[in-house]
Amino acid sequence: MSTPPPATAYPGIAITLTLNGVRRELIVEPWVTLLDLLRERVDLTGAKKGCDHGQCGACTVLIDGVRINSCLTLAVMQDGRSITTIEGLANAEGLHPVQQAFIDHDALQCGYCTPGQICSAVGLLAEGHAHDRDQVRELMSGNICRCGAYPQIASAVGSCIDQAGQAAEDASARPGTVPA
Repeated sequence: MSTPPPATAYPGIAITLTLNGVRRELIVEPWVTLLDLLRERVDLTGAKKGCDHGQCGACTVLIDGVRINSCLTLAVMQDGRSITTIEGLANAEGLHPVQQAFIDHDALQCGYCTPGQICSAVGLLAEGHAHDRDQVRELMSGNICRCGAYPQIASAVGSCIDQAGQAAEDASARPGTVPA
C-alpha cells in the first residue's frame, strides 16, 4: 500500500481586472467569488456580504458599468473586465452625484446596504429605464434595506433622474447645442 502524495494548494488562475480605474493582475482560485476577492484580497470592503445568495443586493458593484451581485459571480469569470465599487465612484472633484443625493435626501440609516444601493442606482441611471420614482422602486427592488429607508432612497435616485432631465432640457433650449 502506497502513501498518497501530500495535498498541495491549487496554484490558481491569473486574471487581470481594472478595479476602480487601476489595472490589477491577480492569481485566484477558480471558486473565489468576486465579492470575496474584493473584500479579502484587495481590501475593497464597501460591497457587503449580506445573504451570499444574490437576494439582498448589499454586494452590488458595477462590471463594465452594469450592476451585478458580486456574490453570484466568480472572480475568474470577470477576467479583463472593469469593476467599479463604491470606493471608485467619487473623484478628486467630489462625490458622485448619486452619493451626494443619498446624503441630501437622508437615504441611509445604518449604512450597511448603502454601498450596494448606490452602485445599483448608478447602474440603473446608466440603463436609462427609470423615468420616475415608481420605476426606481421597481427596478431597484433587488436591493433590500432592512432599516426601511426606501422612500428616501427613491427620492434620492429620483432627484438624479430629475437633474438629468433638466440638464437635457437646458441643453436643448440653447441653440446649437446637443443634449447629453
